[in-house]
Amino acid sequence: MTKVIRLVGGKTTVMAVLLAATAASSLDASRAPAGVQSAAVPRAGTAQDLYLKLKSAGLDPSRVYRIRDVTLDRAAVHLTLDDGVIGFMQDVGGHISGAVFEGEGEVLLSPPDRTERSSMALFTGEAILEEAFTTAFIRFNDNTYAELQPYLLRADEPGDFLSRWNDAARIFAEGDALRLFLTYSRGLPVTGVEEKSSPAEATSDQFLHVRLFGKKLGAFDVGFDSEAPEQVWAGRQKTVDGIDFYDMWTSFSVAAPNATSRERNSSDRGHSFFEDVKITDYKIRAKVTPPTRLEGETRMHVEVQHGGRRALLFELSGSLDVSSIELNGSPLEFIHNPPSQGSQHARPGNDLVAVVLPQTARSGQAFDLRFVYSGDVLSEAGPGLLYVGARGTWYPNAGTGMANFDLQFEYPSGWTLVATGKEVEQPEGTADASAFEKRADDRTSRWVSQRPIPVAGFNLGKYQRAVAKAGDVTVEAYATSVVENSVPQNQSQMVLPDRAPTIAKPGNNPEPARPGVTTPPAGASPARNAQSVANDAAAAIGFFSRYFGPYPADTLILTQMPGKESQGWPGLIYLSSFAFLNSEELSRMSGTDADKLIAQKVVIPHETAHQWWGHLVDKATYRDQWWVEALANYSALMLLESENPAQFHQIMDKYRDDLLVKSDTRLLLDDGPVTLGTRLSNSEFPSGYIAISYGRGTWLFHMLRSMMRDAETDAPGKTPESREEPFLRALHTLREKCEGRSITTSELLTVFEQQLPPSARFEQRKSLDWFYQGWIDGTAIPIYELSQLRFVDREGGTLVSGMLEQKSAPDNLVTSVPIYASVRGKLTLLGRVFADGPETSFHFMAPAGTRKVVVDPHDTVLRRVH
Repeated sequence: MTKVIRLVGGKTTVMAVLLAATAASSLDASRAPAGVQSAAVPRAGTAQDLYLKLKSAGLDPSRVYRIRDVTLDRAAVHLTLDDGVIGFMQDVGGHISGAVFEGEGEVLLSPPDRTERSSMALFTGEAILEEAFTTAFIRFNDNTYAELQPYLLRADEPGDFLSRWNDAARIFAEGDALRLFLTYSRGLPVTGVEEKSSPAEATSDQFLHVRLFGKKLGAFDVGFDSEAPEQVWAGRQKTVDGIDFYDMWTSFSVAAPNATSRERNSSDRGHSFFEDVKITDYKIRAKVTPPTRLEGETRMHVEVQHGGRRALLFELSGSLDVSSIELNGSPLEFIHNPPSQGSQHARPGNDLVAVVLPQTARSGQAFDLRFVYSGDVLSEAGPGLLYVGARGTWYPNAGTGMANFDLQFEYPSGWTLVATGKEVEQPEGTADASAFEKRADDRTSRWVSQRPIPVAGFNLGKYQRAVAKAGDVTVEAYATSVVENSVPQNQSQMVLPDRAPTIAKPGNNPEPARPGVTTPPAGASPARNAQSVANDAAAAIGFFSRYFGPYPADTLILTQMPGKESQGWPGLIYLSSFAFLNSEELSRMSGTDADKLIAQKVVIPHETAHQWWGHLVDKATYRDQWWVEALANYSALMLLESENPAQFHQIMDKYRDDLLVKSDTRLLLDDGPVTLGTRLSNSEFPSGYIAISYGRGTWLFHMLRSMMRDAETDAPGKTPESREEPFLRALHTLREKCEGRSITTSELLTVFEQQLPPSARFEQRKSLDWFYQGWIDGTAIPIYELSQLRFVDREGGTLVSGMLEQKSAPDNLVTSVPIYASVRGKLTLLGRVFADGPETSFHFMAPAGTRKVVVDPHDTVLRRVH
């Protein structure tokens, strides 16, 4: 079954999503499809007929061959079949789309840069994938069969080969069926006058996925997809302590192979299948029946951005059954959880819907779609407390592009519903005609977004309400008088404080829960503390508005959500029950003091900060996820620092210490840099994403702010009291210039570079390339020591010179390190030294009588503290 993990991430490739299904599938022949069930066989030539044949294709007895000395080259992937037997899959619609090889072969894949080579070495022990294999399951959508034909010789006795591999081939076929359907659906019969696409809309669409059984590494996957933002990848599923992970060994784009890592991050990475269309407007009508049921009708206005497709891809929870999809009133074919032809698997649970258009889409084309669906996407966690398990997929969408939302809900009286947008008062009798059967006691509410937003959500419960004000902004907190009975079964689909849903590629694994207990203390009442929650969020809005610009709406709603994790939607925060606990209740829970401090002081402002970083300005790809999380987190800590500097440093110390936790012989920081995004949660480091994206990422912003602040203080005429921090000026610019956009890490740094004071410029260049390469795309936590110190008294001061040593770091790491003089207990900033390699000399004029200098006494650099 395809399991699509709901994570915060960026634009990803559907191929990699679908790989999760194949990765999860056993190749045990015992799982081979059983006999034909009673379900009607789809009519030949239909979309479902094509899909089910691709999904269940076995080996063709007439196409089993001997093969020797042939190599398939797909960009950086080199697959050599030295000697063996190969059997091709059955022809589907005139296409041979797969094969099984048994014999001797070798795969070679060389990642392009330090980060990807380190990632490969983490899982395989080697920086380059060079592995001999004995079996390969191959799926493709191009001319691979024709390419191999000159090397094929008829096998003598194919029967044994077929009996060993036919059932396994059918199972392997399941995972890539939808990806191949997106290619081959272009050949389906049209239901109108076909209009030829222009040459510019032609797509290369070359796909190769190979499941290999290596002699040293065991089973793993290698792939190439020309339609993916990152075309080359390799990885493997691994289960640890009952949790399934997909370890993404490497994933990269083949564009600009000689570019720096920052240049590759900022380059055109192509577009995913979800970006073929842009949805500008949603009109959603839903009927919610507690505790589980939702019926929905979604109308959307679609604009085609990239033509040439016949089938368009949308996200929708696999727990929902689609009854119909219409285009401008005419029914369309679609693929969503179809019964497997000839099998018992009647419900794969796929969170993807492929909608087949009457003819090939053209760039610039616009039309309206209507989806009708229903299913159980809620669960009961306590009296009047529900868990919305499909917060980002309760309606069909094409990713998280900005759109206008008009939501109307029907629900029973006695319940309270809250949603994204602004609630619109409707005179009696003016609500839209219901698409659902009306209940006598139903209530109706309508919510309309005040600007285009990336995602919409709702929550329903028997809540008590608390209200606070932040200037003209109304803050409302909704909570029940009870905590959940237990953590929901689908807790693994939740992540640390976060917002935007996205389809995850393999490597976007379930995040482990925050340290602490899973059961709140007896007698805890979220409703009792709702006013405090509202007040805290209002205070955060006031603080952030002062530094980041005005809050972008009239209201902010915080609503209780079962479980330990929180998630922020535009104007609507799903706030963990734990965040509603007061300090006395938190003190009765297990967990460290720092964990409790984060729950009490960080979670609410973190989610509130996402109203700026994540909803006004978003990340471009999964590699940029870190800055959205880290900047929201650092924003919350800026607020905490303004109130209690000691607690700020306590949390920062925790983030540093977490990175230095040892697993076997490796430190957690060895998991990789922040640029690997959710790939950091893997079987080797299950908590890697949290510790690195949130923890190290927060430190990166603290380093940047401190460096820019110190440099501004050094400027003539500037004092700590009179300065306007360049870091904060950059955040104002980020909001003003990038609102409504998704940006890369490189684009983010460009904003900070524009505010970079002269003394903060390495080698006199107004560039942060050194910071990107060494710190953002690096993993080091160095040690700093002073040596060869000399003090020479001169008129008006003391000349201090010496050597700054940078240890436990790569030789090419560059760091801006503050040096202070200590005279009679008073610290004076002498300046910053760009530590460039293991040793860097320095000299400063210090206050008269200086005989002691210290490195970074205020902890502004991520470093190991003795």
